[in-house]
Amino acid sequence: MREELRQLLQLKDVKRQGWLNAGVNDPESVAAHSWGMAVLALRLCPPELDLVKVLKLCLLHDLPEIIVGDLTPHDDRSTKAEDEHGAMKSLAPQWLDIFEEYEANRSPESRFVHQMDKLDMALQAGIYEESSGIDLGDFVESARKTLGDHPLLGD
Repeated sequence: MREELRQLLQLKDVKRQGWLNAGVNDPESVAAHSWGMAVLALRLCPPELDLVKVLKLCLLHDLPEIIVGDLTPHDDRSTKAEDEHGAMKSLAPQWLDIFEEYEANRSPESRFVHQMDKLDMALQAGIYEESSGIDLGDFVESARKTLGDHPLLGD
């Protein structure tokens, strides 16, 4: 059990590849991103959604990246779904159903969590832009594809 728990905590060591590729110095980890999504979801979750399920989806959706790494849209993603499914099955089969729900985007909760994923990315882009001066507008534009003109995205 101790080794399993230690393995799960390795997500804290996986850096967000998109930020690295964009030139962000010392970017957040994938675990920090998942935490950010969970905090946003805790604050923004509509009352008709199951908050416990939403938080589980936020915290677990990127767990396979411990094994497969953080792929970006510019990477070869031809086996991404299969690789991540296998990684989740290996890492935490007890949460495979919640991971599959997120991947299939088949519930109101998973659709909301996909929005939190993009919102976290866009807000983080703004933070990095302010601190580094790097133009990360592409990340915000990517979020707009999911979120539209969400008021939290700003100008």
